[in-house]
Amino acid sequence: METDKIYHVMTKSIAGYVIFNNEKEYLRMKQLIRYYQVEKPPVKYSYFVTWQKSKNELVNEKNHQSKKKLVRIIAYCLMPTHIHLVLQQLGKSGISIYMNRMLNSYTHYFNEKHWRKGPLWTGRFKRVLVETDEQLIHLTRYIHLNPVTAYLVDRPELWQFSSCNEYLAKRPTEDKVCEFKHILEIKPSEYKKFVDDQISYQRELAAIKDLVLE
Repeated sequence: METDKIYHVMTKSIAGYVIFNNEKEYLRMKQLIRYYQVEKPPVKYSYFVTWQKSKNELVNEKNHQSKKKLVRIIAYCLMPTHIHLVLQQLGKSGISIYMNRMLNSYTHYFNEKHWRKGPLWTGRFKRVLVETDEQLIHLTRYIHLNPVTAYLVDRPELWQFSSCNEYLAKRPTEDKVCEFKHILEIKPSEYKKFVDDQISYQRELAAIKDLVLE
């Protein structure tokens, strides 16, 4: 993977195993997504979390966020059995290092919590190069519509475990994970229409895909 290039990265659980069972688990992964993007985290997140005022509070320390980063997070969506990320690699092997640290940290947390052993993720994560701005904006829409396509919610902004509300300017600054304004020129009202107009079509595509696979 090349430095400064943008990639769609996806990883899923073994055999469709549900890896996010409640809000606390989703928030843990959201924390890890943000924490491990820096090149040299001060300590493992499991140690760092003890320094926080609240376990549900996002990592927002200016000192941590100002450090040199492995990746820039452009968009994300956490689903019950898989994760979508749009990442810009900022240094050599940045995405691989980032993903390994983040996924290993969540595996340790999840296994300890659920009294299980062994891997949680199916092999190596998948990634696809995003070559144009047009591809990128459509990719963010696809990712943000995932919970709607899966009938988890009726509107993408109702799913609290994605970056959709960051794109719609509905999330407070301290709760934000993504950096996309210098890459995509987005007006929240226009982006909402852009996403909402595709809801029915994307659900139809998902239904067709399921039929073909069967």
